[in-house]
Amino acid sequence: MRFNSLLITAGLAIGLAHPSFADVKPAALFVDNMVLQQGIKDPVWGTADAGEKVTVSIGDQKQTVDTAADGKWKVVLEPLKAGGPLEMTIAGNNTITVKNVAVGEVWVCSGQSNMEFRVNGTMNAKDEIAAADYPMIRSFTVRNRVAADPQADTTGKWDVCTPQTVGGFTAVGYFFARELNKKLGIPVGLIHSSWGGTPAESWTSRPAFEGDKVLAPILAAAQKRADDYPAALQRYKDVTLVNWQAAVDKAKADGTALPRKPREPAGGPNDPNIPAVLFNGMINPIIPFGIKGALWYQGESNAGQAILYRRLFATMIKDWRARWGEGDFPFFFVQLANFMKVQERPSEGGWAEIRESQMLTLALPHTGMAVINDIGDADNIHPKNKQEVGRRLALIALATEYGQPGEYSGPLYDSMTVDGNKIRLKFTHVGGGLVVKGDKLGGFAIAGADKKFVWADAQIDGDTVVVSSDQVPAPVAVHYAWANNPVVSLYNKEGLPASSFRSDVPPGP
Repeated sequence: MRFNSLLITAGLAIGLAHPSFADVKPAALFVDNMVLQQGIKDPVWGTADAGEKVTVSIGDQKQTVDTAADGKWKVVLEPLKAGGPLEMTIAGNNTITVKNVAVGEVWVCSGQSNMEFRVNGTMNAKDEIAAADYPMIRSFTVRNRVAADPQADTTGKWDVCTPQTVGGFTAVGYFFARELNKKLGIPVGLIHSSWGGTPAESWTSRPAFEGDKVLAPILAAAQKRADDYPAALQRYKDVTLVNWQAAVDKAKADGTALPRKPREPAGGPNDPNIPAVLFNGMINPIIPFGIKGALWYQGESNAGQAILYRRLFATMIKDWRARWGEGDFPFFFVQLANFMKVQERPSEGGWAEIRESQMLTLALPHTGMAVINDIGDADNIHPKNKQEVGRRLALIALATEYGQPGEYSGPLYDSMTVDGNKIRLKFTHVGGGLVVKGDKLGGFAIAGADKKFVWADAQIDGDTVVVSSDQVPAPVAVHYAWANNPVVSLYNKEGLPASSFRSDVPPGP
């Protein structure tokens, strides 16, 4: 079985034998309540009969194009100013009127379940929903779809933000949009395309893997799973399910808890974890819609692959940018929250390694990272405080893209110097100054050449932190907040936490 799908051509001859004029049909994003990106040349596209003239009108603009032989058409609007409501007409053999069009800032919201997490599940959800009267915030949710080949379109609608609709919005996206709408006073559109439990490779195009010798083996491994899937599925049906059913019957007879049904084997045609299948089904259909940038919350499903994730995540970002054709558009992401058992040992790793890979991705231009290692939930991989996540993402956007000065990141490790038995750490994004939150400056560990880390004493000295331990007379490295659920104590005066880091960062892939 190839995970490149076969084209099914049944019925094609019938369609050719009975030619008729096709109605003009815009892509799914071009419907009532939509938001167009201000200040850029917005593409508008769809399908019609080959050769059919299609005219798109909005405001004082009118653009006409002939439909290509493959039935596709596209016009490019001249830049529009923020505002609305406007009407857009798309006319050919038929005429479609798109009503209540707003022009403002459009952001793609993607990733896994913490981006998928809805407003109706957040803390204080009842009050948040009741207050959500923001008609200039709209959201389009891309339907979940696995596809072996790039798809041209999707289905969905734009929802205007009201107490009746906001419960289904992506929570991170909504709280981000609310901050922008309040501070900028212009419409904000969210294109929400996420799927819980999925890895970054699902959201990266196949050519991006094929062109990278480090990442190409991921395709080979996925192909092997696909090739093995028919036999694995048969074993699942003939053996695994039979044994499970026997265990269920025995549990019922014994009055004990029923065993959980085993999952189907990986690699099947509906598996969302295969490389490129969500890019094909859920990102490609929205390209090249005019956007300001992208918000990304993902990484949990790539835990344990931190070194590879550095390459994969950066490749995905560059791939999206190349395919959109808007240059290095802003790409802001959420670093993983604190989760699981609270840190006990000085250096535990785990999710800290994924956080490090995310931080290193800041080397790409026009990227930003919201650090949230202080607002997670030890017992819940889906922390409910999405308000602060959205706010911290908005701080990045407002400062870097919308000209509103202010610190937008917690302290990020920059460099270190050794002074006798102490290490002095320098940081960027110190803002108004470094501060301690809590009883003391904790979460720091130090080691000598043997790399045996011990808890360290740490003190703020101006814009630096000085770290030492009587157990380490000749220190060489420091770790901070290096755990799944770390001790977090270092902030700037703006109340933003420092990212976890290790000064002995291993080289990239």
